[in-house]
Amino acid sequence: MKEKIKRFKELFFTKQFICFVAVGCINTFNGMLFPFLFSYLMNANIAYAISYIPSLAVSYFLNSIFTFSDREYSFIKYIKFCISYVPNFIIQNISFFIVYNLAGLPKIFAILLASVIGIPLTFLIMKFFTFSKSNKKNDSKIKQ
Repeated sequence: MKEKIKRFKELFFTKQFICFVAVGCINTFNGMLFPFLFSYLMNANIAYAISYIPSLAVSYFLNSIFTFSDREYSFIKYIKFCISYVPNFIIQNISFFIVYNLAGLPKIFAILLASVIGIPLTFLIMKFFTFSKSNKKNDSKIKQ
């Protein structure tokens, strides 16, 4: 059990994860702004799904620069980045559907809640799939 706690700390109590969360706050704002604005032009569920396009582009550059200190941009890495968001996209859309359509809560609340749910999963996928080479040189731990 102690080994699992140690591994958890090594993954999530790092400067890298804090940067990921900070970038995530910006992404959350973008993830709320785009669907909210798009929902005035189309169905809220479609607006939420389409809003991923501009949100992913901003997120890729912010995470590349600040979280993983990786300025070697490539189309392949961007595709891997987008793939790393697929589980998050599915989880968030299911959450949005449940909270907005089934529970009947306001769309702004549904968007915010859905944005928070996939954070740990998305971080791990990005760390070990998208930016795995840059992690080896930039994975510093927080001093306690």
